[in-house]
Amino acid sequence: MEYSQLDQIVAPLLAWYEADHRQLPWRGTKDPYKVWVSEIMLQQTRVETVIPYYRRFIERCPTVAALVSCGDDELLKLWEGLGYYSRARNLKKAAQMICASYDGRFPETYEAIRGLPGIGDYTAGAVSSIAFEQARAAVDGNVLRVVTRLTQDRRDIMDAKVRRQVTEMLENVYPPKLRGDFTQSLMELGAVVCVPNGEPLCRGCPLKALCGAHRQGTQMQYPVKKKKPQRKTEHKTVLILINQDKIALRKRGAQGILSGMWELPNIDGILTAKQIRQAFAEKNIELRELREVSSGRPPLKHIFTHMEWHMVCWAAMCSAVGTDNGLTWVTEKQLTHEIALPTAFKKCLKGCGTMWEGTGGQQQHDK
Repeated sequence: MEYSQLDQIVAPLLAWYEADHRQLPWRGTKDPYKVWVSEIMLQQTRVETVIPYYRRFIERCPTVAALVSCGDDELLKLWEGLGYYSRARNLKKAAQMICASYDGRFPETYEAIRGLPGIGDYTAGAVSSIAFEQARAAVDGNVLRVVTRLTQDRRDIMDAKVRRQVTEMLENVYPPKLRGDFTQSLMELGAVVCVPNGEPLCRGCPLKALCGAHRQGTQMQYPVKKKKPQRKTEHKTVLILINQDKIALRKRGAQGILSGMWELPNIDGILTAKQIRQAFAEKNIELRELREVSSGRPPLKHIFTHMEWHMVCWAAMCSAVGTDNGLTWVTEKQLTHEIALPTAFKKCLKGCGTMWEGTGGQQQHDK
């Protein structure tokens, strides 16, 4: 299939989508706020993971105004476990901008939507087409996989120019009606038939008769994607510090990965017990019963998009905790219900199994 023939995919794709699409909690709504929230949550995150988060988020923040009124700590707690916390912060920034600049009404033009914090071409296209029935494509990895297999396009999909051209070609074939369904049908086909991992399920594909890669048996050669640079690895020594029935946390800086989030105290590099004691003595914190709780295991790992953490965990009881050390001491109840702790540090608590052990508190596990 040539790009000039893409108009042939519209009718079979819409018919397939109407008959077979998944029932998801954000499907069937034209509310731009709800479409927007779902699309932001779905970035880099599986549908199955997003569903309970979306329901809980919409129950607490059903409107733009409700999102603006949600406190930062509560917002991050709602997001806890989804990762990429800048998405949640940008949601609130965009909601504030909608209230300030658009009188609380979600803007309707692609350009205005694209101008909101945290919204790129894909999300602006999704909201414009699904909520407002505009001929705007939402081109992500799933859609690029479908299109490059249909057209046998061997160009690098990481090239922004290629993405722009694919977007333009698709927008040229949008139907006069059901534009939101057409956008979602492309997403759906890439998610459940022309799947991202493994062989595509061509037998159930409504476009197999039109697909050049299917005809040639070359589906797995597409899309062509430039190899990503190797992730940087950082080594960290993470401390689980316990004082009576409380555990120590601290806030990360305003810049960099997990900016502004709560974290377990940690030090770059792999430290010995002597080095750990010395580092905390300088903060007027005396460590008792210091022990490595990840001994005998490979380091705990947590993978971010461009970085990988290898963590060795130690636990200690504390006395003479001082007051000017940057630490905040929190209870199990606070950590469970009020404070969002990034998954990397929840792994330390879960994997090490030492939180409040012997102090009357209960062990905190990641869900």
